[in-house]
Amino acid sequence: MATTFYQRQADAKKNSTRLIALFVLAVALIVSSISVTTWLLAENLPRGRRVPMTTGSGFNSSSDNITLAALTGGGALALIVLGSLYKVFQLRRGGGTLVAESLGGRRISSMTQLPEERKLMNIVEEMAIASGVPVPPVFVMKEDGINAFAAGYSPSDAVLGVTQGCIQKLNRKELQGVIAHEFSHILNGDMRISIKLIGILHGILLIGMTGHMVLRNLFYFGGGSRSRRNKKEGGGQIIVVILALSVVAIIVGFIGVFFGNLIKAAVSRQREFLADASAVQFTRDPSGIADALKRIGGHSDGSRLESANASEASHLFFSQAVWAGIGGLWATHPPLTERIKAIDPSWNGKFDSSSSTTSSNTSRTSQVTSGFAGSAQGSQTAEIVSEETSGNLHSTTTTPINAIHAGLNVVGEPTLEHQQYASQLIEQLPPILLDAVHDPYSARAVIFCFLLDSDQEVQKKQLQAIKAQTGDDFHQLVRRLQNHVDDLDVTKRLPVTDLAISSLRSISSKQYREFIKCFNTLIKADEKIDLFEWIMIQVISRHLKPQFEKIKPKRESHTALKKLQPDCETLLSAISEAGNDSEQAIQAFQAGANSLQELSLVPVKGNPSSLRGLAQALENLSSASAKDRRRVIDACALAVEADGIITWQEAELLRGVADLLDCPIPPLLPS
Repeated sequence: MATTFYQRQADAKKNSTRLIALFVLAVALIVSSISVTTWLLAENLPRGRRVPMTTGSGFNSSSDNITLAALTGGGALALIVLGSLYKVFQLRRGGGTLVAESLGGRRISSMTQLPEERKLMNIVEEMAIASGVPVPPVFVMKEDGINAFAAGYSPSDAVLGVTQGCIQKLNRKELQGVIAHEFSHILNGDMRISIKLIGILHGILLIGMTGHMVLRNLFYFGGGSRSRRNKKEGGGQIIVVILALSVVAIIVGFIGVFFGNLIKAAVSRQREFLADASAVQFTRDPSGIADALKRIGGHSDGSRLESANASEASHLFFSQAVWAGIGGLWATHPPLTERIKAIDPSWNGKFDSSSSTTSSNTSRTSQVTSGFAGSAQGSQTAEIVSEETSGNLHSTTTTPINAIHAGLNVVGEPTLEHQQYASQLIEQLPPILLDAVHDPYSARAVIFCFLLDSDQEVQKKQLQAIKAQTGDDFHQLVRRLQNHVDDLDVTKRLPVTDLAISSLRSISSKQYREFIKCFNTLIKADEKIDLFEWIMIQVISRHLKPQFEKIKPKRESHTALKKLQPDCETLLSAISEAGNDSEQAIQAFQAGANSLQELSLVPVKGNPSSLRGLAQALENLSSASAKDRRRVIDACALAVEADGIITWQEAELLRGVADLLDCPIPPLLPS
């Protein structure tokens, strides 16, 4: 299995713990500073200036001053905690889209025909399919600086943001390097930490913001008659204290900014080196990302951003977006020179100051090289049922066993071969189908085509339901697309689904409700469903629901696998029974169970493929640690390959299960 991916997932959890520890330390220092400063002010105020207590005795004793200091510190603590909780909750609901919009991002339509935007979308689509994740929404920011970011809690709600300067000043090869870097953050769990960081640090920054706000209000009202009346009534004493505390809050707020930036720097820097290395592995072209960094160094605006919210999101970006502090103390990214040297040790130290990008063919076809993994030179270790060649990427009905293991070994770590595979896969799609998945309206029709039953009577019933619920025009569209969808090789169904999901994310709430209503009608039409179809439905539902429905965000937990024994039995039983008779199912189950010996798994009797029970089992298993989820997927793979013959349906079934467990497997390549 892919040790690096799962190790990075574990490292992400450690970084989350480290983040909380640093936050607690910063909060303790800020609250202590405010309390001590308040006590010193109270102790040193002239007796006549002391603020009267409600008892009328005034702060004439040290105990009264300590009480005031404690109350002030408690108020600051409450402000920080409530501010952080509010921001975290807000980000949980809005996810990466909220971040992108707060930075002035404009979402690119999947149907865009503008050359620069089309080039960007082509790259993103290829890399998403190569990574085994849905195509994320892409936002463009009106910024001249060359920069990009990825934001979200998981690949399901991830978004990509790219500056106008990035798509205008970089050629295709350089842009590929930048996007590959951001996909690394999506796959390795970095986004979750980054978006948490925005929420948690928001509370710290509120102290200084509150001080500024109170001070502005005091100056605004201070010159009025109300202020003079308050002074005659003794209110001037309160104003003096509030004024002093406001100044303290501003000063302490600067301390909060200082610690906040230090925390971001501490959490972010090393991850950028790792993401650079992953980008090189993905594209197998060090010059792409290295040249992009050189162009940043030579560009007048560099990677700087003008957005007012760029500071709080500075750790999300591809390169340093805001001032790095004196001596780079607050730098969230390593210096450009260090990053370039790590990629290109022979670099001469000169940045690229040219203002025009090198022409680069934006066609997907030009990116496919001879002899890549989808060629006819497959592995000889497989049982091949058919060797007919038809121009498809996969010309066989089975997949080599070593292709399964090779796929599991690159979870979260797609390679150039996967990108080339994705490029050719999209290139081979019929134009009418490719246009359909890019259009939100017709993308729904493509998904409905996937749900049409092979039984003609059931299919007739489904088509009638589509006509009744969506109208004759949409019904005719489904009929036009049906043959193209039916002709799709099974290996293309999940990638085409991922392309369609990207478009469906931009439909309106009303359209979504209509889509889901018809979606559920088609599912129930035949009153039965095979496991492969069900997994596809779950993938569609999982990636669309958070966009339109109030879904309680999944808490980050690491349930011990021992507590998930019944869920392991349910999943492994369902996988083992798919396409097997009872005897084969027992053998398949045992093959998988042997890799989880400490659980003493037994097959589920009765109906192991109960869809409700299987859905709950997958939901529960997704709460396991990355290491344990790795073992569960490995057990499923052993069950699938137990009979020595792996159909492409079984292979894609395994990929679907891995997707639902947040362990995206890149496309399985024959060689």
